[in-house]
Amino acid sequence: MIYELRIYECFAGKLENLNSRFRNHTLKLFEKHGITNVGYWVNDVGPSNNTLTYLLSYPSHDARVESWKNFRNDPEWEKVVEESHRDGIIVKNVHNQLLNPTDYSPLK
Repeated sequence: MIYELRIYECFAGKLENLNSRFRNHTLKLFEKHGITNVGYWVNDVGPSNNTLTYLLSYPSHDARVESWKNFRNDPEWEKVVEESHRDGIIVKNVHNQLLNPTDYSPLK
């Protein structure tokens, strides 16, 4: 199992647009393409209140590559992106890390 930590920095005032997109579309599409939703967080305390942090999991690196390829090519996803950007682009920066659990990690 591998995990992917993703942090989306939104333009000012756009976090709720991003949350709505995830809440209403993205989570279901991730699952459809074999991406497991582990958790989603917004900052309560810290330098930015325009950030969405989330964790995904996959059975392998190869599965991750295949899942993202299929997700990005899904016509439904293309429609969701187009609709969500109608009032401007939401995300200004994306940071991601692929995480491999240690042998002592409770989460494997």
